[in-house]
Amino acid sequence: MSIRAEIDAAISRVVSSGWFVLGPEHDALESELATYVGVKHAVNVGNGTDALELALAAVGVTRGSMVVTVANAGAYTSTAALLLGAVPVYCDVDPQTLLMSVETLEATLSSLPEKPQAIVVTHLYGALAPIQDLVALARKHEIAIIEDCAQSLGATTGGRKGGSFADISTTSFYPTKNLGALGDGGAVFTNCDEFAEAVHRMRQYGWASKYSIEYSHGKNSRLDEMQAAILRVKLPLLDAQNERRRQIHSHYEGAAHEGVRILNTSNEAFIGHLAVVFSDDRNRSRAVVEEAGIKTEVHYPIPDHQQHFPEFTPAKVSLPVTEWASRSIFSVPLFPELTQTEVDRVTEALSNC
Repeated sequence: MSIRAEIDAAISRVVSSGWFVLGPEHDALESELATYVGVKHAVNVGNGTDALELALAAVGVTRGSMVVTVANAGAYTSTAALLLGAVPVYCDVDPQTLLMSVETLEATLSSLPEKPQAIVVTHLYGALAPIQDLVALARKHEIAIIEDCAQSLGATTGGRKGGSFADISTTSFYPTKNLGALGDGGAVFTNCDEFAEAVHRMRQYGWASKYSIEYSHGKNSRLDEMQAAILRVKLPLLDAQNERRRQIHSHYEGAAHEGVRILNTSNEAFIGHLAVVFSDDRNRSRAVVEEAGIKTEVHYPIPDHQQHFPEFTPAKVSLPVTEWASRSIFSVPLFPELTQTEVDRVTEALSNC
């Protein structure tokens, strides 16, 4: 279904209004997002990395704080933590889901010399990690916990949306996300008035009032009216588009065979952001798929603990599942506009890997 006319109308509405930053479209989107996720507050910001940075700052992460996260999720949390001068500490993932688990988190926490300031749970590829159990573990240790929903907005477990369980949560509206803008954008979700107010202050220079800077870690991170208006057009369509993604993914699941496994299964806790494939011989499998005229990608080829950050050297840590996955997985196309003929082509190619 084309929504070009609705997007054109939204853009025209903003241009005609003469209000381009922190206006009525922006405020309406915050209200609609909070209702959708099932939280008290949604605070729009400039992009998903800013959302992570400001969420971390809101829960008290500062220079030298330890932040526990996974190393297989593109270094976005690592980047946000490093912007605060914090120290990322990496946790391995479950071999079946490639997500943080209670077991991997407990192992990491028990290995640390002191309690970290925060835990970031990344709901990767569109699948929710076992967030209720992870939140319970974080509460037990009295550690702040954050959900990164950039790849999972709309996924549900226990009758609640991801993003509604942790102390504070984040998302990205980068154009390739399931809910994508026509530029950059992000948001923070929370039920905590204090955290919401802190993000509100930080996203606009740390102002207490106009031009009066009184709060720390202020920056310029605002979602503009144009992107807010476009996202308001797309948000009501998100659940249906996520369902179409799940339908496509279910076709791919049927192509699994010895030597090739499809990560994730289609259910309410998975919104089909990416279709990820395990292969015993990734190079060969990718070649077979690409010979059929189908593009593949690796999400993500370099784990965070093996990155060469310019001003940070990750501690040496054993993450065998993370490292194995980085050598074994690849992604095939998954987006709601795929035709059934295209879906069948991908499925056949996977069957031939």
